[in-house]
This record gives sequence, structure tokens and C-alpha cells, in this order.
Amino acid sequence: MRAFYHPDQALHDPKQYLRFGAVVAPKDLPERTARLLSALAKHGVTPERPAAHGTGPVLAIHDAGFVRFLETAWAKWQELPAERGPEVWPSTFPYWSGRPDEDVRPPCRPTGFIGQLGWHLGDMSVPIGEHCWHSTLLSAETAVTAADAILAGERAVYSLCRPSGHHARADRASGFCYLNNTAIAAQRLRSTFNKVAILDVDAHHGDGTQQIFYRRDDVLTVSVHADPTNYYPFYTGYEDERGNGPGEGFNLNLPLAHGAGGAEMQAAIDRAGKAIRDFGAEVLVVALGYDAHKDDPIGVLKLDAADFGAIGRQVKGLGLPTLVVQEGGYAIEAIGDCLDAFLGGFAE
Repeated sequence: MRAFYHPDQALHDPKQYLRFGAVVAPKDLPERTARLLSALAKHGVTPERPAAHGTGPVLAIHDAGFVRFLETAWAKWQELPAERGPEVWPSTFPYWSGRPDEDVRPPCRPTGFIGQLGWHLGDMSVPIGEHCWHSTLLSAETAVTAADAILAGERAVYSLCRPSGHHARADRASGFCYLNNTAIAAQRLRSTFNKVAILDVDAHHGDGTQQIFYRRDDVLTVSVHADPTNYYPFYTGYEDERGNGPGEGFNLNLPLAHGAGGAEMQAAIDRAGKAIRDFGAEVLVVALGYDAHKDDPIGVLKLDAADFGAIGRQVKGLGLPTLVVQEGGYAIEAIGDCLDAFLGGFAE
């Protein structure tokens, strides 16, 4: 399996995260990448650096105003009064109906930076620091380059993306995610493949990916995740969300009860596999998170590292060209073992 990663993705080093009403240490630590690189090395995989693509592939998915906001946010933050915090952080969040029949919200009406913060940053888990945009763009370029390898004939490619992406919507960052690497890669694959399937096995619902493709019938989105009734992202991820308009029937959510383990995950992936086969997918994008591991600090599922080996076998069993995009997973001591097991299972 080929892999792609740029070391500057580790420069993204958030300083703050709001949880249970308190500002706490962030969970998306740069050390995560070191553990995943070690797991790749165990399998004899040395990641290649991604090619420079700029924002072109990003703009195929994301709103131009939003991308420009991310690109310039740190510089604009420096223009605020000296009492500003260490990172770009919003203090207002506008009400929005979340209408599924609209692909993207209308342009942000406030022209002032503070008003734009609440529009484009959806929660308190996406602070923007000095290196955030640089790492974020490289993360997207990693996914694009991996997709190009699939387009060139590779059967299996892993993209070590950090920051993650599946919570990022067309015009909004949230949940540690700024640009939706999974969606960007899937759109890149559409240049050749008529039907692309996305299988998201992160513990959190891939709400951004769902929103981006919710009205399309050429990309099937399937998400296996913890029940969102009392778990982030709370407002999406329910079984009755099936798509809208031309996308009706092309979105499948498979929520798991809190405390579910490997057996329940494998049963849900079996259901996902049937949907992927019935769809007639020609290529598969796997949004792979490890926050379903029992030791994850913000997790509610109970998978062991070995369970990710079973996931790898199930994914391989679909028999499709497969692009794996790294998503979450914050148990530093466990994520390397999870990737190790996934790669081992996929290789069987």
C-alpha cells in the first residue's frame, strides 16, 4: 500500500479546546502523526510527500469565501486588540435552519472579521493558529495526491491527513476539521469513476461529508458511528437522513449504541458493504478514525485495536480500488496499534 504525508502537517498545534464549559488541552496533538508513521514503518511503508495542488481541488468542494476566510484568518486576528487570545476563536454562532435542500448557505453577510468567525467556525474545537492553514492545505493535498495515485492505477493508497476533515462542511469548519479531505478526494475520483462510495468508520458521524453530497446520486455516503442523540455532532447522523432531491436514498447512517464493540461495528460494516455493492460503486474512499477505540478520551464505543484488523479485512473484501483517508482517533498510546491492525487485516 502506498502512502502520502507531508511533515508540515504536524505544525498545526492547537492550544485550546472547550469541553464541559472549561478550556482544556486540545486532543488533536501533533504526536498523533508520529504514532501513525511508526505503524506504517512496521509494514515497510514510507510515505511520499504530496504534490502541490493549491486550492483548485479544494474549491471543487468548498465555498470560495470560506476558503479565503481560512487562508487569511490568522493575519486578520493579528489586527485585533492586544487582549485577543492565542488563536482565532469565535464568540458568536448564528442560527441557521440547516435546510437539506440547499447545497450551501448564502454568502456571509457580515463583512467584519468577528462576524465571519461565527459563520465559518461552527464550534469551539477549531481554533486557528499560525500554522493551521498551511497544515490544512497540505492535508487536503495529501488526499488529492492519494486520489491521483488511485486514478493512475493503484489499488490501495493511504493518506495520513491531519488536520482531519469529515466534520468540515462546504462553508464551515467544526469538530477539529477545516477542509473535508474525504470529500475532496472523492470529488477528485469522480473525474474518472462514475460511482464513488464513501465508508466512514470514525466514531463521530461524518456530518460534513453528508452535507456536501446530500443532494447527489453519484457519491454514496455511508457512516458508521456512535448514536448522536447524546454525542457529537448531535444534530445529524440519524437513520432517517437518507438524502434529498436527486440524492434521496444515497446517504446511509448506521448509528451504534454507546458501549458497542467490535461485533456491532462489523455487523454495521456488513450492512454498509451490501449498500456499496447495490450502489455499484467503482471505487471506495474509507474515512478511517480510531476514536471508536475503548481508550479514546472523547469516545463512547469499546473497540479493541484488533477490531480494526477485522475492519481492514471487511474493506478489502469489497474488492474495490480503495483510498483510505485518516480521520480522528485521540488515544495516543492506541492509535498506532489500530492502524497496524487495519493494515494487517487489509493485507490478508
